[in-house]
Amino acid sequence: MSEIAQWEKPKLSLSQIINMSVGFFGIQFGWDLQRANMGPIYEHLHANADEIPFLFLAAPLTGLLVQPIIGYMSDRTWHPKFGRRRPYFLIGAIFSTIALVFMPHSSVLWMAAGLLWIMDVFGNVAMEPFRAFVADKLNEKQRTQGFVMQSLMIGLGGSIASALPYMMTNWLGFSSTAASGVIPDNVKWSFYIGAFFFLAAVLYTVFTSKEYPPPDLGFKDKVQESNRGFGGGIKEILHAIANMPKKMKILSLVQFFTWPGLFLMWFYYNTAVARNIFHATSETDPLYGEGTNFGGLTLAFYNVVTFAFAFVLPSIANKLGRKLTHSICLLCGAIGLISVAFVENKYMLYGCMTGVGIAWASILSMPYAMLSGVLPENKVGVYMGIFNFFIVLPEIIASLGFGWVMKNVLNNDRLAAVQIGGVLMIIAALLCYFLLKEKD
Repeated sequence: MSEIAQWEKPKLSLSQIINMSVGFFGIQFGWDLQRANMGPIYEHLHANADEIPFLFLAAPLTGLLVQPIIGYMSDRTWHPKFGRRRPYFLIGAIFSTIALVFMPHSSVLWMAAGLLWIMDVFGNVAMEPFRAFVADKLNEKQRTQGFVMQSLMIGLGGSIASALPYMMTNWLGFSSTAASGVIPDNVKWSFYIGAFFFLAAVLYTVFTSKEYPPPDLGFKDKVQESNRGFGGGIKEILHAIANMPKKMKILSLVQFFTWPGLFLMWFYYNTAVARNIFHATSETDPLYGEGTNFGGLTLAFYNVVTFAFAFVLPSIANKLGRKLTHSICLLCGAIGLISVAFVENKYMLYGCMTGVGIAWASILSMPYAMLSGVLPENKVGVYMGIFNFFIVLPEIIASLGFGWVMKNVLNNDRLAAVQIGGVLMIIAALLCYFLLKEKD
């Protein structure tokens, strides 16, 4: 038997699991600032609705390229002070923070798109090893709890980040309206605050969490397999793709249909609220600022739902099983997205976002909890990176092709785009329920 097979990971305390998850609070703070505000930022910089998907292309492309490479590299990293995954948390957080500070000073589209690209590259550098971090640190019995704790932190970070522009305006008096080509002050200060929380939260995890030394994870045997180099790394990534466990293949298909629903919401939800529910006529209309602020507030609410639901999700999964739990949660999200188009009163959006929040809690935890048990311990990083292919591939497809659909089929109807996302999430729920086996 190998060293890894002989060694059983100790049970961690709740405080230890919290410490190792706080960094995800900061990372998600940055992601949700981007998701809630980049659509309006692009429109302030004169982007048309059919151009928005293409301008969001940075995130999936960087995820496709960066995540498996970072996963492969982190599997083979050991620093005597910062360990295996934490060096990547730290490097990613520093550069993402810099991009967050400069983003609201964008004066033209190419500048905003370029900063988004930088933010997404280093956001992925920080985020990808966090999934492997849970598998590294926790035994099989505690992994659901670990991934759900990440969901809790994501919900908390996302709720505050999404609501920040609203709070900046209604609590502190910053303007939500600006001249054409200028980012409003409430968005600027939201990004400054987000930069602080991103870096501070990641630093907290880096300095309060320890990692198991290399021999406990089969590190020596793995590094000595062959002379790697860049070509060897690519070869191993391709080999891992070709030899994915059966459960991973099915979960990947579920992810492939799940995430377009989220992407289309992030692309269009806030601007749809401003234009279709608040009836703003342009990005300089005061109603546009009110609408995007309120849209951000409801996005914050779905993150609050995620935060609250994360407390009960483990017990639900224990009773119903992870597969059925995830299928039901996805259906809740689909209903929430489809029902947005039927809203007559703006406060009904909170009901829609309740369903999305339930789905989001499960999306952030259940697939990873189901997956981690079938992965070889010494290749968790690279497999988690590959798993994220099936998150970013549909976003690439949406970014490259959905602009044409918006212009030629949907007549730039933003609410219809959100509804299509809900239909795709229904397909994901059905695939999960009928194809996935609880135990493989």
